[in-house]
Amino acid sequence: MLTVLLTSSRVAPGLLTWQAWSALRAACLVLAGSAGHPQLPTLTAADVVPAVADAPAGAVPLAGFLSSAASSADGDVVWLAPPDEEADPALLGALSVPYQVLNGSHDLPGAHLLDLVAIMDRLRVSCPWDQEQTHSSLLKYLLEEAYEAAEAIEAADLDSLREEIGDVMFQAFFHARIAAERPAAEGGFSIDDVADTLAAKLVRRHPHVFGSVSVASAADVNANWEEIKKAERAEKAQAGEAGAPSVLDGVPYGQPALSLAAQLQRRAERAGITVSPDGAVPADGTVSADGTAADAVPGQVGDALMALVARAREAGLDPELELRAAARRFADAVRERERLGHR
Repeated sequence: MLTVLLTSSRVAPGLLTWQAWSALRAACLVLAGSAGHPQLPTLTAADVVPAVADAPAGAVPLAGFLSSAASSADGDVVWLAPPDEEADPALLGALSVPYQVLNGSHDLPGAHLLDLVAIMDRLRVSCPWDQEQTHSSLLKYLLEEAYEAAEAIEAADLDSLREEIGDVMFQAFFHARIAAERPAAEGGFSIDDVADTLAAKLVRRHPHVFGSVSVASAADVNANWEEIKKAERAEKAQAGEAGAPSVLDGVPYGQPALSLAAQLQRRAERAGITVSPDGAVPADGTVSADGTAADAVPGQVGDALMALVARAREAGLDPELELRAAARRFADAVRERERLGHR
């Protein structure tokens, strides 16, 4: 019997299935096509010493070689296929001896991210353009890729979304690779540090999933989320990492003004802080193109915003900068009410 053993380079050598180890130990001959096969040192240490064969290239010649080896052997033969190689139908179809295919190790979900780590390492070392990049130089690409992913979602284009999410992910790997070049004492971190930080945050902020907290609705989840973040802000303030804690802590002011304004208002509303900046939308959420209250219908708010942009341009004003300035005034008002203990 010939066993074609498939393994993954993303799984530590020797971490094989029980069936794989049984086949290896029962074989009278274990063959490998390369002295660099990652399984060789571990198998040798386990007293399963593979023979490195000068196997021919090509599916049909290799099938002939393996068939001849299995026919002349006194027992079972195991062929260590190159790591990450799938079972080649052309190879299997040309075999003239009984055979079986065993998957000796299986990738866990997310294992292919290890390929990205290796590729990113090589790009950083070998590509002149990648070598020159910094966190600052990559910033525009991070934003562009996020917008392109958002556009794919808006267009319900799942094929494009798959690619765009990958582009966003690449930016995360790139920034982590750059950061890893600094010592930890100077703020350096690795992609594993990023993953650990995110995993800890997700577990901490989902006690209803990973702990004993009970929730009855998504509203309960949101309420718990706000309380947990409030405690985190207080802890950071106590540790001297920031000033007085605020519900606005963590809001990125570099985002587009409209998103910034919406996030600031949402944070204040969740905390029960009432601030009515000049020109705010009426409490019932309706607005018309001339700024007066009206019954809102889908698209009308967007039309009103477009009209406000036109009015700003006619007045020689930059609508982005105007809204950004208003958002900062709103944030200052929220922080002042927090300082005074008012809601």
